[in-house]
Amino acid sequence: MVDTLILDLLVPEKARPPPMAMKDYSDEFKADAVALCEGTPGATYNITAADLGINGATLREWVLRDRERRGVTATPTTAGDTPARPLAAASSADPDEGIRQFGARGAELEASERKLATERDILRKVAKHSAGEMNG
Repeated sequence: MVDTLILDLLVPEKARPPPMAMKDYSDEFKADAVALCEGTPGATYNITAADLGINGATLREWVLRDRERRGVTATPTTAGDTPARPLAAASSADPDEGIRQFGARGAELEASERKLATERDILRKVAKHSAGEMNG
């Protein structure tokens, strides 16, 4: 209440932005978002959330609730950005190391492909849902 009074004195009501509305996400969207975050190696709450257009703290809460529901101990998702690692040059003395590096890079690319496919599917569902709201 005091904050509103101070704002009224400092900024006229017409110039003040409206408070943010709470968004209601479907259980399916939440489950998809959690699956995307949990299934993407090196994913962060903030990056995954930004990709989905939601708040990072919201996604974190969904993930923690899902883990609690499943009785899974937390495997921390990194808080900061994890840059893609470039493929290191293989040592010419150890060809097996080069093979391991290519295999690791292939696994990274497959994980990235799965992440993009999941994001695409989520965006399609959101677009279909939004189109239904506009027509209804």
